Amino acid sequence: MPLDPTAPDLDTYQKKSRKTWSLIHTDHPITYPTLGLVNEAGELAGKVKKIFRDKGGVIGPADREALKYELGDVLWYLAQIATELDLSLREVAEANLEKLFDRLERGAIQGEGDHR
Repeated sequence: MPLDPTAPDLDTYQKKSRKTWSLIHTDHPITYPTLGLVNEAGELAGKVKKIFRDKGGVIGPADREALKYELGDVLWYLAQIATELDLSLREVAEANLEKLFDRLERGAIQGEGDHR
């Protein structure tokens, strides 16, 4: 399926999503969005768990829509954390691909630890 050329890229998303941001007072600006990210990832995992528990792993159209909205919430929190760390989502994605392809080249995709 081709990408929609009118859809915002990650940098545009990051900048626009910041308009809905407000700092929740904690001891550090990444505390609240990090907790939100974990919470939303948990909600996503809960929905996936129920799809496997209740529907034999069959993802229907309504499930797909619900998962899309949960993924959007995860993306929002991720964008806020990256912004607080002065990182673009593009930079994060490129670093991740570089790390993964390096592991692939070395035959180290499986296993544990960040520095394998």
